[in-house]
Amino acid sequence: MEPLRGVTVVAFEQAVAAPYCTRMLADLGARVIKVEQPGSGDFTRYFDQVANGLAAHFVWLNRNKLSVTLDCKRAEARPALDRLLDTADVVIQNLAPGAAKRLGLDAATLVAGRPRVVAVDISGYGTGGPLDHKRAYDLLVQAESGSCAITGEADAPAKPGIPVADVGTGMQAAISILSALFARSTTGRGAAIEVSLFDTTVDLLGFALVHALYTGEDRPPTGMGSPVVAPYGAYPTRDGRTVVLGTTNDNEWQRLATRLLGRADLAEDPTLATNDQRCAQRERLDEALAAWTATLDLDEIAARADAAGIGNAVFNRVSDVVHHPQLTERDRWLDVGSAVGAVRAPRPPSIVAGWSTPTDPVPALGEHTDAVLAELGLTEAEIAALRVTGAV
Repeated sequence: MEPLRGVTVVAFEQAVAAPYCTRMLADLGARVIKVEQPGSGDFTRYFDQVANGLAAHFVWLNRNKLSVTLDCKRAEARPALDRLLDTADVVIQNLAPGAAKRLGLDAATLVAGRPRVVAVDISGYGTGGPLDHKRAYDLLVQAESGSCAITGEADAPAKPGIPVADVGTGMQAAISILSALFARSTTGRGAAIEVSLFDTTVDLLGFALVHALYTGEDRPPTGMGSPVVAPYGAYPTRDGRTVVLGTTNDNEWQRLATRLLGRADLAEDPTLATNDQRCAQRERLDEALAAWTATLDLDEIAARADAAGIGNAVFNRVSDVVHHPQLTERDRWLDVGSAVGAVRAPRPPSIVAGWSTPTDPVPALGEHTDAVLAELGLTEAEIAALRVTGAV
């Protein structure tokens, strides 16, 4: 079963946020028609050629989609575009600021003309405010929203390696779309939805934002540690590896101090009794843990920590995760087709009994243009005429 089978999504998308949203919908069985500019398409197609000649970004985000080239700015393309929109249950766009409005592809305009459609605008900063005109990419929004300031070290802020502004916004959009489709099943009406990278990233700041709101202060970032609990971080092992472990509450602290470190003096120290006190003495505790982990190999540390009920993990490089046994032994990889042959990708994270994941190819630019336009009722001659004008 593919739960979104029968749902048609038309996407005017590029980069990450909207394509991530629509890939999630496609993985659930929706028919996603990706509308791309003739001759160029989604610019992430050309970031690199590492996936057997395809770009890693594009392979990640665009399986299970149909690619249709259509120049929405050309008057000749408008009749075909309107026919395509008439077939849509969902329309999503993350075009440059103002572009969708000029083309009549913004959510409010689409829903006004097609009341059953669920239409989504993904933007950098939302509508209104002093920044709504600005271009916004993941790094820019993470910097503007404060995300970079809580990552890295106090004297060396950093962008999180995962594009959390883009990915988080794609998830928020997908949740909103599914909610709107559910509501439509009873009301018969669609919805105009707006999701911005800035609002999403501000929400993802979580406890850091609440802390700043109520204290007026910034907690300094702590690298591989946590600004809110201690001890908790990455420590070197005797065999030259790195283990990540620590505590999140007072009971865990007692077990770590006594059963792992063998330090009754730390467990009984009244100045370390609470989490706030331990955070204030973070350096002292990190030194104690590092001294202990340096005497043991990583596997022994992991075994002892598991026995004591202390959370622990290995610090892996991404290249280590490619062959991680937690993936390989659970069959968490799938192969999908493409113009250059099969490419590999992780399966969707959600596992539901009875649901299946489509494995349709990553599309070549404009691969499905003729077929989709023919479905819309255009003749071969009409499609050829559009091709002559450059509209497809």
